[in-house]
Formats: sequence, C-alpha cells, structure tokens
Amino acid sequence: MEFQQIPTGDKLILRGLAFHGFHGVKPEEKTLGQKFVIDIDAWMDLQPAGLTDNISATISYTDIYGIAKEVVEGPSQNLLESVAHQIASNTLSKFEKILAVRIKVEKPHVSVGGVLDCLGVEILRFQKGDLLRK
Repeated sequence: MEFQQIPTGDKLILRGLAFHGFHGVKPEEKTLGQKFVIDIDAWMDLQPAGLTDNISATISYTDIYGIAKEVVEGPSQNLLESVAHQIASNTLSKFEKILAVRIKVEKPHVSVGGVLDCLGVEILRFQKGDLLRK
C-alpha cells in the first residue's frame, strides 16, 4: 500500500447525510434496503471564498451532497468500499479545486448478533497529481 499523507488545512465538511440504499451481499439487503450514513471532508483552499464572500470561489455543499445521494440511492453495490470509492471518484472528477476527500460510509442497522452503533468504511482519496500525495 502506498503511503498517503493525511491532508491538513481548509476543508468543506458534510456530516450525517442519511439515505436509503440497497447495498450489501445479503439478498435482504438488496431487496429491502437499509439506511446508510455518509460523512464527507473535502480539502480545498477556502481563502478565496473567505476574502470575496462569493459562492463562485468555493464549491456548494449541495453539489457534493447530490453526488453522495446519487451514489447511495443508485445501483446496488455489494461492498461499502465500492460505495465510498464511487462518491470519492465522482467528487474529485467533478471538482478539480478539491485536493482530497475523506468518505465515511456507515450502516447503522446491521444484523451481527451483538450491540453496535454502526459498521462501515472510511477512505481517503487524492486528486491526481496533488502535492499532498507522496
């Protein structure tokens, strides 16, 4: 695995995005579906937006929200890793200003025979050619 530096600095933050989707390997997950909760961090330079107070100098939270919604409510995937990867790659390809994204996908209602808050995955992806990448 290639070492990737954890990004620092300015970022857009989206927390607790909840959608109903049909992801998983069990037949009931694909037919009944379940709730998925998404957290997103998107690193980018927010200074131009701060200086100008102009929406065109940043990226709208609603645009990133829309990408997550489209993926989670879209075609069924077997793995949460695939859901997270699609959100990350779609976000990075649509917004070149975003240097890196962290995507967390959680399933709060999982039948595992024990007590838990959620199960999930978290990935970190970088814009191609980004200086944060080693």
